[in-house]
Parts: sequence; structure tokens; C-alpha cells
Amino acid sequence: MISKRSPIGRTTAVAAASAAALVLAACGSSDSSSGHNGHTTSPASAPTSTAQGRHNAADTAFARGMIPHHRQAVEMADLVPGRAESAEVKKLAEDVKKAQAPEIRTLSGWLTSWGEEVPAEGAMDHSVHGGGMMSAEDMDRLTNSSGKAFDTAFMEMMIKHHEGAVEMAGTERADGVHGPARTMAAAIITSQTAEITRMNKLLGKN
Repeated sequence: MISKRSPIGRTTAVAAASAAALVLAACGSSDSSSGHNGHTTSPASAPTSTAQGRHNAADTAFARGMIPHHRQAVEMADLVPGRAESAEVKKLAEDVKKAQAPEIRTLSGWLTSWGEEVPAEGAMDHSVHGGGMMSAEDMDRLTNSSGKAFDTAFMEMMIKHHEGAVEMAGTERADGVHGPARTMAAAIITSQTAEITRMNKLLGKN
């Protein structure tokens, strides 16, 4: 009897194991299928959103262009103490430095994190860095003036400078994908447009 039950037991065990294997195979096939579908869908969309969350060529151009642009504005503002006569011009220069010096650090940080080169100090390639940049002659004229002549020259140059920054920021808003960069661009448009209006009023143009 023992010899008869043993084959039956083995047969039953084999059948049970086979059935279990079939069930597991079916489940594995189903899981693999759904996992594959999820894997196919997710990576297809993830790189796009991830890339957009990082930066594109427009963001890089914005940062690389705005850094030397801001540096020159700060350089112009540094000339104000000891030369300007108008308290309004002195306040304007303080506002320029207060806003733009931190933005230079932020823009430099973005470029570094993106593996991009930060423009060297003194880089003033006007064709690359956008409109509104002052020439060396402009800066000399500003440096060598004082009193009302300085105030007028400073505001006229800064208006041109701000207009260039607003244009660059508008390009970033239209073409950039890096959220913080687009937010900074919007802030530049708002603040510098207001300062243009303020300077035009001081010059009696509004």
C-alpha cells in the first residue's frame, strides 16, 4: 500500500506545483506587462518635463547675457557717490545695486549648476550680451562728469541700459523654460520699466 500511495502523492504534488507555476507565470506576465507599459509611458514624458524644469539654450543665453549687463549697471551705480547732485539719482543707484548684485550671484549659480561657463569679469561683448551696453567711451564720459551733468548722463545711459535688459528679459519670457529664470525675467521687466518711467520724469521727458 505504501508503494501505491507514494506515486499518487508524487503525482498530486507535481500537479499542484505545475498549477502553481502556471498561476505565477500568468501573474508574472500580467505584472510584467503592466510594468512595461508604465515604464514605457513614464520615461517618454519624464525627460521632457525634466528638461523643461532645468534649462534650455534660451535660459543659458539669458544668464550669460544678463550677468555682464548687470555688472555694468552696478559699475555705473558705483560712480554715483561723490559725483551725483540729485538725491533721486543717488537713491536710484542704490536701488540698482540692491536689485542687481544679488541677481548676478543667482545667475552665476544657475550657470555653474548647468555646467556652463560664467562670463569672466570685464566681459563686455556687446554683440553677444544684448542691447543697452555702454561703450568704453560712454563709461569714461560718465566717470569724468559730476553734478547736474553727471545726473543727466547717468539717467540717459541707464534708461538705454534698462531698455536693453527689458528686451533680453522679454526674450527669456518667450523662449526660456527654466521657471526661476522666467520669474526673474518678469521681475526685471516690471522693476526696470518702472525705473525707466521714473528717470524719464526726472529728465522732464514725461
